[in-house]
Amino acid sequence: MPELPEVETVRRGLQPAMEGARLVRLELRRADLRFALPSGLPAALEGRTITAIGRRAKYLTMHFDDGVVLISHLGMSGSYRIEDGAEAAMPGAFHHGRSKLSAHDHIVFHLTGPDGETRRVVYNDPRRFGFVDLDRADTLADNRHLKGLGLEPTGNALDGTRLAAMLAGKATPLKAALLDQRLIAGLGNIYVCEALWRARLSPRRKAGTLVTRAGLPTPRCHALADAVRAVIADAIAAGGSSLRDYVHADGSLGYFQHSFAAYGQEGEPCRHEGCAGTIGRIVQSGRSTFYCPTCQR
Repeated sequence: MPELPEVETVRRGLQPAMEGARLVRLELRRADLRFALPSGLPAALEGRTITAIGRRAKYLTMHFDDGVVLISHLGMSGSYRIEDGAEAAMPGAFHHGRSKLSAHDHIVFHLTGPDGETRRVVYNDPRRFGFVDLDRADTLADNRHLKGLGLEPTGNALDGTRLAAMLAGKATPLKAALLDQRLIAGLGNIYVCEALWRARLSPRRKAGTLVTRAGLPTPRCHALADAVRAVIADAIAAGGSSLRDYVHADGSLGYFQHSFAAYGQEGEPCRHEGCAGTIGRIVQSGRSTFYCPTCQR
């Protein structure tokens, strides 16, 4: 499933094509994705101008000039493709490939830009695990998909003190706590593995051990908060660098996967200086976890 940096990369790619454009026609090629498409979807959006393309955790939000918001989740295999004249571009820096087969094109946005140019933005999803929903800007925080999401791991909001408050008293494995979307929104398997490696923390460690009895963050807690922010920022930056040439991108791989130090590196030497360990793989809650048993404690 695309994680926060991939969704943010998609958002940045869609911005120049969609913001300020008028949605002339919304073409629905099927009645459902993971869930049934919202009733009256074309009527709610056609003729309106898109004012902003936003993101909350792993959700894209398309804001229209009358206050209506289209929420989009990419699921396992969803992607957007921009068709501008003869050019076709797929914004995104996905670790796993994305389809361009027209048989999997399910929603088509027919747009007219502020300059009068026409273009299409196509939602493609072979496995149809993605979905869309309708809401309004003034009730968006209470939407069933967005309500209860935790802190965004971008910017400076996530620090050791905030992280300590989330982890205090938790006996769950540290990796499971970081994947809890009610605590930190948008973190997924790949970047949790990378952040734990950077902070030299075992994914098996009890989450509460990073907090003192007085509820204060330990140095390891501060290090983990820094690592989470850094790995997300680095991944977004890598996606952004691929976006600069996104017209020619095939949508399969971005650049950050070349920097993986833990994820998918089973059997490879640990990259930490002075560590003679080897990256191993375990399964936690049905997901593969990659880490160095030697230096991650």
